[in-house]
Amino acid sequence: MKYNSVFDIIGPVMMGPSSSHTAGAARIGKAARSLFGKEPTWAKIHLYESFSKTYKGHGTDFALAGGLLGFDTDDPRMKDALELAKEQNLKIEFIEDSAAVDHPNTARIIVGNDTESLELVGISIGGGKVEITELNGFELRLSGNHPAILIMHNDRFGAIASVTTILAKYQINIGHMEVNRKDVGKEALMVIEVDQNIDDSILKELDNADHIIQISKIVS
Repeated sequence: MKYNSVFDIIGPVMMGPSSSHTAGAARIGKAARSLFGKEPTWAKIHLYESFSKTYKGHGTDFALAGGLLGFDTDDPRMKDALELAKEQNLKIEFIEDSAAVDHPNTARIIVGNDTESLELVGISIGGGKVEITELNGFELRLSGNHPAILIMHNDRFGAIASVTTILAKYQINIGHMEVNRKDVGKEALMVIEVDQNIDDSILKELDNADHIIQISKIVS
C-alpha cells in the first residue's frame, strides 16, 4: 500500500474510538451539512453492513450527529453530539438497512428542514478518509479531503466553460473535476476539487454564470 503522509498510517486527530467508524462518520455528516448549506432540522440516516451492526458501540451514531452539527473530528463536544442535537432541535433517525452496498462502512443521509432536503451516500474508507459517492441521485466521487464546489446546471453548451473561465480569472487551480448527467439536455452535476477555499464573492459570480441552477461547497 502506498502512503502519501504519516497521517495515512496513524489516522487523524479525533475523538475515538475508531478512525473508520468515528472520524470517517463525522466527516460524512459534516459533508452533508456543508452541501445542504443551511441549518438542518431533521436527518434520516441509513446505516449498512458494518456501520449498521456496530454503530452504537463504535460511536458512529454520535459522530454522524456531530458532523451534522458542524463539529470537526477532534471537537471535545463530539461525544455529546446526540444530546446536543436534541437541544438544537435537530431530530435524527438511525435506520439499520439490510440492502446490499459496495462498501461495509456506508451511510445514506437524507437531511433537510421544512422546505428543502438533500440526500447523499458516503463511505468511510479507513484512517478517517471518506468518499461521497452519490448526491441527490447523481453518482460522483468526492474525497472530502480538499475544498470543493458542486454545481448543479443545465446540460447545455457553454456551461462548463463559463465556470472554468471564472475560476481561471481568479487563478484557482482545479485538482479534480468530473461531470455527471442523468440524461442529455437535462440537469447535470459538476464536481470540482480545488486547491483553496472559494470566497463567497466568487461563488456568487459562479451562480450567475450561464445555465447554473445551484451551487454548494465543501471547505477544507
